[in-house]
Amino acid sequence: MVMYKLIAFDAYGTLFDVYSIGTLAEKLFPGQGKALSLLWRDKQLEYTRLISLADPNPLGSQHYQSFWDLTIAALHFSCAQLKLDLSPENESTLLNQYAQLDSFPESAAVLEKIKTTGIKTCILSNGNHQMLSWANQSSGLDQFLDRVISIEEVRQFKIMPSSYQLVLNYYPIPKDQILFVSCNAWDIIGANWFGFDTYWVNRYQLPFEEIGKKPKYSGSNLNGILNYLDTNQSTLQ
Repeated sequence: MVMYKLIAFDAYGTLFDVYSIGTLAEKLFPGQGKALSLLWRDKQLEYTRLISLADPNPLGSQHYQSFWDLTIAALHFSCAQLKLDLSPENESTLLNQYAQLDSFPESAAVLEKIKTTGIKTCILSNGNHQMLSWANQSSGLDQFLDRVISIEEVRQFKIMPSSYQLVLNYYPIPKDQILFVSCNAWDIIGANWFGFDTYWVNRYQLPFEEIGKKPKYSGSNLNGILNYLDTNQSTLQ
């Protein structure tokens, strides 16, 4: 049975609830909050793929823009498509909320429990360092993480191999001793192809994608990781 030395977490949608911003969006744009939050997220991810696919150079895409810049651009596009009047005040309110996203209810407790086992924990995220710093500090999760890794360092977004390689650059340990955790099925596929074991956080009870290798583990939230670790507690300590 594999004993993991490191658990690497995606950030947005996995530790931080990107769709919680829909509540605020609904207050600002009644009847359109959910549509705005969904389109905003989809467009944000689409922009990351455009940038990496257009120039997959492992040394960095010449088209690279920070995830924060793409978040702003995606908000502008989404409001234009939905024909919402995005005033400077509303834009500032939404972006400030995005910078301080809520963490999921179980995120802190799960990270704290993993820390007690001696297993290292890190974040590997498309988010740039400033965004991740804002989110980790406002949520208090930073105290439970050994390292926060941003793809900003290679200027290539997930699922490019160079983005996952960053984990090995910081932790020179065998791939099969690393567990990668994400709520995004596309991220799970990318990590699987790279060679990591994966845990898919299927928060919305979706079917897995029809291509790619399925995750080694899955659960409806992060607590499922603890269920697995608890069965091996004596060997992890």
